[in-house]
Amino acid sequence: MLRLITGIPGPSGFGSASTAEQVTQGIDASNLTAIITGGASGIGLEVARVLALRKAHVIIAARKLDAAKEAKQLILKDNSTAHVDILKLDLSSLKSVKAFADDFKALNLPLNILINNAGVMFCPFQLSEDGYEMQFATNHLGHFYLANLLLDKMKETANVTGVQGRIVNLSSVAHLYTYEEGIRFDKINDESSYHAKMAYGQSKLANILHAKELSRRLQEEGTNITVNSVHPGLIMTNLMRHSVLFTRIMKLFTWMLWKNVHQGAATTSYVALHPDLKDISGKYFLDCNEYEASAFARDEALGKKLWDFSEKLVKAAINK
Repeated sequence: MLRLITGIPGPSGFGSASTAEQVTQGIDASNLTAIITGGASGIGLEVARVLALRKAHVIIAARKLDAAKEAKQLILKDNSTAHVDILKLDLSSLKSVKAFADDFKALNLPLNILINNAGVMFCPFQLSEDGYEMQFATNHLGHFYLANLLLDKMKETANVTGVQGRIVNLSSVAHLYTYEEGIRFDKINDESSYHAKMAYGQSKLANILHAKELSRRLQEEGTNITVNSVHPGLIMTNLMRHSVLFTRIMKLFTWMLWKNVHQGAATTSYVALHPDLKDISGKYFLDCNEYEASAFARDEALGKKLWDFSEKLVKAAINK
């Protein structure tokens, strides 16, 4: 907590006050291609800007193409040589996820980095077009399916180039505040007991479990790809549009814990690019340092159960 408030660096040399530009200073990413979901605004846009600044080829995956075009122009305004492309992606729709993956593969590009950043937060109960609770569908299931669809491309890129691939899942400290059973496998769509904040925590727990289980599977295969999850910190972004009053009240009493967007993008950028993270996989990072996640998040059996459950939901939806 002292480091969080004061910004004192941790073992990595970085801390809560570090910015995305600072943690990637001197890194040449000119041989890397990165996909960033939700890269049109907030943390995702800042990560996209900084990766482009480090000369990576950035693919902004966004639900609203107009916003993505504006984001691209913002990046190009300060960095005219930036290599940025945009593709449509709605993570609440598995059909859209499949279309995005097909569109990306049609570009015949390598894929070194996948940053699963996009999400929704504290939204009222609603079902996705596939019939699943919206926060679980968007924050977890869409990214689960996307990673699986792009995995062969990442494996191919790692094999051909010899450069280790990296997958980064945006989770949150909110994974600590989930339902009593962690993941409610039997009540994912139960409106009567739905709690917006716990449902969000459940989806963020799923992000960590997904990263750990995918990491375990890839390590078993001997695949040259790492998978980690991060908590970006408390940042006021459009993600909080469903809880503006609650968030402002919370910020009033916890102002010393909040970050600006440049700081909020630091941990994601660090885990995606920094050479010190080579071969580090299945970990959870906070303020650019490894941190111990909750007991639920460290439960390997729960991670395997979530994987099987997610596969079942995806299969049911795409075979409708």
